[in-house]
Amino acid sequence: MILIYKFFKESFLFAINALRSNVLRTILTLSGVTIGIFSIISVFTLIDTLENSVRESVESLGNNVIYIQKWPWAPPEGETEYPWWRYMNRRVPGLDDYEQVKKRSQLAEAVCYVMASSRRLSFENNSFDKVAVMGVTHSFEDIWSFEIGSGRYFSPQESHNGTNITVLGADIAEELFQGTDPLDREVKLMGRRLRVVGVIQKQGTDMLGNSLDKNILIPVNFAKTMFNLRSESVQPFIMVKALPGYSSDDISDELAGIMRSIRRIKPQAENDFALNRISLVQKGLNDLFGVIDIAGWFIGGFSILVGGFGIANIMFVSVKERTRIIGIQKALGAKRRFILLQFLIESTALSLIGGLAGLLIIFLGVLVINLVLDTSIVLSLTNILKGLGISATIGILSGYLPAWKGSKMDPVEAINAL
Repeated sequence: MILIYKFFKESFLFAINALRSNVLRTILTLSGVTIGIFSIISVFTLIDTLENSVRESVESLGNNVIYIQKWPWAPPEGETEYPWWRYMNRRVPGLDDYEQVKKRSQLAEAVCYVMASSRRLSFENNSFDKVAVMGVTHSFEDIWSFEIGSGRYFSPQESHNGTNITVLGADIAEELFQGTDPLDREVKLMGRRLRVVGVIQKQGTDMLGNSLDKNILIPVNFAKTMFNLRSESVQPFIMVKALPGYSSDDISDELAGIMRSIRRIKPQAENDFALNRISLVQKGLNDLFGVIDIAGWFIGGFSILVGGFGIANIMFVSVKERTRIIGIQKALGAKRRFILLQFLIESTALSLIGGLAGLLIIFLGVLVINLVLDTSIVLSLTNILKGLGISATIGILSGYLPAWKGSKMDPVEAINAL
């Protein structure tokens, strides 16, 4: 064990000595590895950050929630083209569909009907254009993730009666009321008065643009007095959340049977509705980020290649400078594999130093970016280990040929070399 430790220590000291002997050459050589690791791990870090943000945004829609809509989110399974012409004549989900699904489903924890439209909202002399007006049934709060910052949500009686009340998004409340308390004030929507009963806690916008900050919620039974719920322009859909213990496949199969029965679709005919779920988006994300990962390797690969040639060059020089030492070692009984490993460890150490420098630059860059832009970019342990692994691999591959050349030297010729 002591011999192994001394062997590795000696090889590492040779690597440090190679760095000191010609600082400028070493800096230029290792800069290739440093830039390569910086490039490839930076790409992977940004990809991971983007992927995590997108996946969190998607998962916020609910892994066990089914969306009954007119249009599917993705092409049918086994097809690559989106056949929109097959969907355009479908009718949108209606309140009658919602009532029947709610009545018949045995696996649903909550069922909600939602419509959405963009309108102007005003309070006295202040107004907010392009407000996302969402008409919802009462169980919306049981499916969609949000918290009430002040005030309250609709009562079941208010939802059923279609009372002219609203819950405002945080940005809208701030813009219209300029810091004053909006509760029990009246706002105007399409000439109708709405009493504010609550304000949603500020959420911020995720990677998919999902947020209730610029939305208002109104009971759907009030919304139908202002909007045509049979029109596709209000984007109506039904959300169904599965009971605990049941998967999205279970609830999807049940809903398919219920909707086909409601719409009296013949056994051989295809569905005239779409059952969308998060897994459809997640599959597309897996494919997308798989392609991006390949692009990341491609982008950083060229820099890594340049760094590898630099390590090989410095190792050839190192072998030449230590020819006599190699001869003496072999004359004293050192085996070929000892010489080979000695130079491989040296080349790997040099490459790791360059890689560590690249990772240090990334780490400092991430700290600065997170501080200045208030983001949450993370240099993960996986990417750190990946950077070190790539560095070590490049060191071994780049140093093998010079190491092999050194191990093959004849001891007599090596000792007598000038």
